[in-house]
Amino acid sequence: MSHPAVYLDAASAEPLHPAARAVLGAASTRGYADPRRLHGPGRDARLLLDNAREVVAAVLGVRRDEVMFTSSGSAAVHAGLLGLLPSGGAPVVMTAVEHQSVPDATAWAGVPTRVVEVDRAGRVDAGSIAAAAREESAGLVVVQQANHEVGTLQPVDAVAEALGDVPLLVDAGASMGRLPLPPGWTAVAGSARKWGGPGGVGVLVVRRSARWRHPFPAPDRTERADHGFTDVPGALAAAAALQAVAAERDEVGGRQRAMIDLVRERVASIPDVDLVGDPVDRLPHLVTFSCLYVDGEALVSALDRHGFGIASGSACAVDTREPSRVLAAMGALTHGNVRLSLTRDTTQSDVERFLDVLPGVVADLRAEVAL
Repeated sequence: MSHPAVYLDAASAEPLHPAARAVLGAASTRGYADPRRLHGPGRDARLLLDNAREVVAAVLGVRRDEVMFTSSGSAAVHAGLLGLLPSGGAPVVMTAVEHQSVPDATAWAGVPTRVVEVDRAGRVDAGSIAAAAREESAGLVVVQQANHEVGTLQPVDAVAEALGDVPLLVDAGASMGRLPLPPGWTAVAGSARKWGGPGGVGVLVVRRSARWRHPFPAPDRTERADHGFTDVPGALAAAAALQAVAAERDEVGGRQRAMIDLVRERVASIPDVDLVGDPVDRLPHLVTFSCLYVDGEALVSALDRHGFGIASGSACAVDTREPSRVLAAMGALTHGNVRLSLTRDTTQSDVERFLDVLPGVVADLRAEVAL
């Protein structure tokens, strides 16, 4: 008897949350117009957009006028980082495991950077990054809340305390909605598709006290406004999903943590398999492991044939085939890695079926290379 496909790649994109699905259709019939216009349809769109901003602000515990919508999580990181850069080209200090959008933005801006190494779990030391910021006279520090590849949480509150007045951008793309925001940040970026909102919507929150300027062409470059023509239905659906995910995170997160604990226990019993990332201080729904003598993409393809959709951690991007910067920075194997991340609907049965199939798939792949 065949089983339905099991999607285990929520860290790339969570399936659309029912709350978002319910809002999206209705909002599309009213939110199509330009919210900057004064006619009736424009006022309707503005009302929906203001509502979305209000909901996001309430969930995150920030002011409504601190919330901006962007076209993606990466766009939110770019706007946050570039907008916080001081004049004069002061260096940016970042951890070695930041999302690719961070070094991409600094390279585009042509600013010098200082990369601070992490430990074997992928965690940075707060004192080390503060010391680097002082040594470099940094204009900005960037630290993620949780790593997108291995799930390890960063000590953002300790980093913020150690930095003092140095601006801190927090990439919460992997964690927004799943975890409360840490204290001490200057700006924080998130991606709606990671919490069950629609793709094409990002969130950037910038403290009103921050010296932030819109880094891209705009009628008023100092205006704290959404960049471009905002996807109003998408923003409202993203806000609805964020509200729902935050409300259910204790229940869903607890259930997911228990299932990931089971995965870690069972995977550890497979010969020559290494688990990556902190086993406790981590995102509740994600685990990465590496299978020695097995190609990560081959493992992903073989599991897909068995009906399980997971991601390979052996490449930062599928189209480049480059080894993962995150895993290399941790001193972990960059070959044969896979990342499993649970959706809100993943069941215990789904996980147990995956764990029943995995050892045989690994053994078959190793047999193909005469191991």
